[in-house]
Amino acid sequence: MNPSANGWIKKLLNQVSKTKYSETDNHEFYNRLKQAGFIYGSNIKVVLDIVKPFDFTEEERCKINLLLTYYFIYNKVNPEEDFVDSLIRYYKTISAQKRSFFEELFGDKTPDSLLEKMIYKRIHIDDNFISKSFNYFLINALLFVDILGYQRFLKDETNIKSYVNTLESALETIVFSVIDNKSEKTEYDENLIKLFEDSIRHKNSELPSYNDAVTVITEPFEKLYVIDLVCMASWSDKIIDTEEREFLLRLKNDLALDNEVIAHSVNDINLFYDEHKDDVAFLSSKNLAQSFYDNSSKVVSKLITRNSKRLIKELSESKEAMTLLAQSTQRNLSDDEQKKIQTQLLDIFKSIPSLAIFMLPGGMLLLPLFVKFIPKLLPSAFDENRIEDKDELDKN
Repeated sequence: MNPSANGWIKKLLNQVSKTKYSETDNHEFYNRLKQAGFIYGSNIKVVLDIVKPFDFTEEERCKINLLLTYYFIYNKVNPEEDFVDSLIRYYKTISAQKRSFFEELFGDKTPDSLLEKMIYKRIHIDDNFISKSFNYFLINALLFVDILGYQRFLKDETNIKSYVNTLESALETIVFSVIDNKSEKTEYDENLIKLFEDSIRHKNSELPSYNDAVTVITEPFEKLYVIDLVCMASWSDKIIDTEEREFLLRLKNDLALDNEVIAHSVNDINLFYDEHKDDVAFLSSKNLAQSFYDNSSKVVSKLITRNSKRLIKELSESKEAMTLLAQSTQRNLSDDEQKKIQTQLLDIFKSIPSLAIFMLPGGMLLLPLFVKFIPKLLPSAFDENRIEDKDELDKN
């Protein structure tokens, strides 16, 4: 099951239908979502390990976790309407446009295909590929708001868009209140502010006051979610200062929660960051150039791996490109040779839809990365370095 290829939703639902994950307790499922990173906006793994381990990108793990959570909620409510149809109708309901933005953008599609496009659009902070490569943050961190909206939608469709917008605004007020109260802001705080600002669906000029915001948070999962977001905002090298403790105590009382809920949430964020500190983007202090290189490398490596068979076939039919690619692992190519490779590779990319991204404005910046990863893909017969190494071994 490839979450970046057409038809992934149908395959995933077929796979999930053979499991009993929907029988999981609601609170246990929510805790497992935290462990997977979905609640924290950093999808480290697939919830409940439902899908077999695979080299998924964070974007793909996010897609899977989002759909699995929707399907979990759907099975708990168990409506008569088809799951995919209900989710499409929900997204159309909360869309800001008079006519569904998704219909205008993608035209008529089968339900599964349309939902795949909707989910792709929803999880991203920025759809521009080159911009993505320069960003630390790629994935929307407030997707659980959508989940809470869908849960209410299945029970009562009245004023759903208003509910989602109001909930998001309340969360924005509460979370930013925590950060604003910090006596000294760290790089983590600045990164978190940027992540939340980029994730907000509706930019409101006037946010509710704290007192108005807490009155919006009434349901059990809403309370758990806001506490987890506040603990994220409070976290800074495992230290919660006096102002933050006072804020958490006030929030606990305003939401009528037990001390154990706060302690559990603080412990969860500490454990998650401890275990995954090297994988969470906003714990990183990479510079812009390194961020671009790392993000681009991941994308190019994935594209090569996913299209490996077709690439080998196309490259094998282009002997000059193959020769130059092999030689590039041993020496620097001349300007003319580099131009030849670029021209021939672009011709190959035209025949493979998944690689059309290289032909977009700025796509040429990724060609050196492509050339770097190619030797790992090619059979040894095409890799002159490996051939020479083998010859040396044979001589000895």
